[in-house]
Amino acid sequence: MLSYRHAFHAGNHADVLKHMVLIQLLKYLNQKDTPYMVIDTHAGAGVYALDSTQAAKNAEFDTGIGRLWERTDLPEAVADYVGLVKAMNPSGKMRYYPGSPYCAEKTMREQDRLRLFELHSNEVKILHENFHKLEAHAAAQGQRPTVRGKRVIVQKADGFDGLKALLPPPSRRGLVLIDPPYEVKQDYRRVADTVADALTRFSTGTYAVWYPVLQRPESRQLPEKLKRLPASGWLDVTLSIGAPAPDGFGLRSSGMFVLNPPWTLAPLLRQLMPWLVEALGEDSGARFTLETGDAPAAPKGGGARRN
Repeated sequence: MLSYRHAFHAGNHADVLKHMVLIQLLKYLNQKDTPYMVIDTHAGAGVYALDSTQAAKNAEFDTGIGRLWERTDLPEAVADYVGLVKAMNPSGKMRYYPGSPYCAEKTMREQDRLRLFELHSNEVKILHENFHKLEAHAAAQGQRPTVRGKRVIVQKADGFDGLKALLPPPSRRGLVLIDPPYEVKQDYRRVADTVADALTRFSTGTYAVWYPVLQRPESRQLPEKLKRLPASGWLDVTLSIGAPAPDGFGLRSSGMFVLNPPWTLAPLLRQLMPWLVEALGEDSGARFTLETGDAPAAPKGGGARRN
């Protein structure tokens, strides 16, 4: 099924959580000179017009970036994220929203590599066009090109399958972002299977999985499956902007599950998430959860692998 279009949901509360965490993961990788690779398995269109028919239909950005746009008390991590979005909107009016590819490209350095997978024909075409526009704009402003040689590569392919050929990256440093639409039940299984396989190829990589928090069993079971994978550690953070709607429709809660997270992420989120709940919460059901854990216990006679 290829009917999902992220433009309908661009800039909502789930995007705030996903992109804020993504930026902080990349900032941590930037602390070492060694280059790294970022792989986005479900890249989407890269940039979204908030005044488009799709985005304006439900105006979901009002549950996310819209609530942060005029705030003057942003914590540093939120300011990093909002500042990146505002840089895309130099007029000061909130017209465009960056997807994960743009957030990654603008946070990465010139020596790093970005690999983008998208299977939807229209989305991948727009993704190509958006990166060419960004490259032309950067050149006109005398800035470094967005695409230089093999720095950014866009592929029309299933990211679950395409990931295998890229692991491990040459520098043995990397981040994999996995955020499928979860329109079909198989997506949940494929996420868990893909990460399990990826860890056998690149055990020290950081894997960031976005997932919706829903009543369906597949949604509840996914983080439990990811906790049992043989990574050196894991972090699971969820954000709920309110109680579930009585009719069961609409996304009110989502999570980011990170395997092999940097040690700085948990303390940062412990300080940040209460502020984010206050800023984005819509009723008394607004809340967050934050859990961390170590590698699963090794079989008897062995020791847990530590990186």
